[in-house]
Amino acid sequence: METVKLTIDGIEIEVEKGITILEAARKSGVEIPTLCFLKEINEVSSCRVCLVEVGPKLLPSCTVKVEDGMVVKTNTPKVRSARKTVVQLLLSNHKRECTTCSRNGNCELQKLAEDLNIYDVEYEGEKSKSFIDISSTSLVRDSEKCILCERCISICKNIQSVGAINFLGRGFVTKIAPAYDKPLAETVCINCGQCVMACPTGALTEKENIKEVWDELDNSDKYVVVQTAPAVRVALGEEFGLPMGTRVTGKMAAALRRMGFDKVFDTNFAADLTIMEEGTELLKRLEKEENLPLMTSCCPGWVKFVEHNFHDMLNNLSTCKSPHEMEGAVIKSYFAEKEGIDPSRIVVVSIMPCIGKKFEETREELSRNGMQDVDYVLTTRELAKMIKQSSIDFVNLKDEEFDNPFGIGTGAGAIFGATGGVAEAALRTIFEITSGKELENIEFNAVRGVEGIKEAAITLPSGKTINAVIVNGLSNARKVMNQIRDGKKHYDFIEVMACPGGCVTGGGQPIVNSKIREKIDVREVRAKAIYEEDRHLPIRKSHKNPCITKIYDEFLGEPNGHKAHELLHTHYEKRNMF
Repeated sequence: METVKLTIDGIEIEVEKGITILEAARKSGVEIPTLCFLKEINEVSSCRVCLVEVGPKLLPSCTVKVEDGMVVKTNTPKVRSARKTVVQLLLSNHKRECTTCSRNGNCELQKLAEDLNIYDVEYEGEKSKSFIDISSTSLVRDSEKCILCERCISICKNIQSVGAINFLGRGFVTKIAPAYDKPLAETVCINCGQCVMACPTGALTEKENIKEVWDELDNSDKYVVVQTAPAVRVALGEEFGLPMGTRVTGKMAAALRRMGFDKVFDTNFAADLTIMEEGTELLKRLEKEENLPLMTSCCPGWVKFVEHNFHDMLNNLSTCKSPHEMEGAVIKSYFAEKEGIDPSRIVVVSIMPCIGKKFEETREELSRNGMQDVDYVLTTRELAKMIKQSSIDFVNLKDEEFDNPFGIGTGAGAIFGATGGVAEAALRTIFEITSGKELENIEFNAVRGVEGIKEAAITLPSGKTINAVIVNGLSNARKVMNQIRDGKKHYDFIEVMACPGGCVTGGGQPIVNSKIREKIDVREVRAKAIYEEDRHLPIRKSHKNPCITKIYDEFLGEPNGHKAHELLHTHYEKRNMF
């Protein structure tokens, strides 16, 4: 490896050739502030916060490469003054409502202003024309809080290959918006929320439904049921100061019960239900050799991506509703019937790691008898806010169990939260259904991991080989889909999660500061906790869940049967491609 020697703040260091000054500084223990920088996503030096002094020049450290003999100074009056001026100029055109902003205390601009000792703004004058776009069912865009850092553009274009937003205008009137300044709801946005996770300020946030849920809880005529996704329990604790990856399943159930929900259910149950339906669907398609590869339908961002971009492959999507929509459907039918409750009185609230679920729950095809399967979706962040509003001492809560009949979920359901989890859960059931024998080793490591595209050939006991591909991040999904279209790849099963790493890093999860993201792979830490949840559960295969067996015996009949299709399956629609 070729190296170069340079001096940073008077200390000579030797680093590999080709890295940036920022990387070299951090390797040597020197911290340079950044704002627009997101490693391997947005490295454009647009904000100029990372300026350093090299000779007579001020250079952006995040893009300028090191050179042999370079002398870098990161802490001089010139550097401090330049950084302070840059941030003051950003603040001069910023809606400074920090105490009432959703990102208060977790805003990178706010933290930077504090670190640079900025307590007033010298540059007051005309502000850019502002707008708030509330057209989307999932997220809100507030231009007054936008600092034009480009992070959202880069993640939408480069990581997700969606390109729903970009720069419009030039100079002082520059803004970030969809093409032709359309409302976001009229674009190819797939509501994944990765732009929200990338945004350093409060310019992009989820569309909150907190007030509506409180109103339902306060309405004595309503029977309000809540269900929680598997990825929520390994991230919620972060909002209360617990280490990343702490499993708070029992505390979460206890908090929800104290908040006033009539029943606290687990979406893991419906993940097991999904496996019964989707696994059977896959076996039928393999037998008939039609509509292959079967593509998972759990992720609403991925489904909408296909609806926009791959009209010719809509029939390849599994017809299964996503787990929380399945659970909503059986709550308003099977559960309502058993408990003698009028379904019109039941309100189903889903706690999800995903803001795309907010769009999903409004889809007309996910309704029955004039009632949506799910009434409200709250993100992990929204749930944390409601717990805090309730003055609940979350950290010191004693663990409680979920309610039955939808409180029993398996390890297979739990791993839906990590990329590869749906495939692994399906394989555990398919192996045993096709062989009639117990699997000794149920952990399919071949489908685990955070690689963008991971192929696996799984041979069933019957001798049939399932060629599977596990994909996370939609730019990777686009590559795979185009390869299938071109006849370059042939698969039987495709699992896609729109968010890199799966639901554990969904757009509704706790936002992690960019500097922490450089040091810790959030995907791996939270996924590790998901797999720990799996190993700690007494039942680890979907078809072994006694409540799953019971609902088929008492109500649904057989997997993929008439009743199951009526309640648990759906269809898709072609959407505009531009």
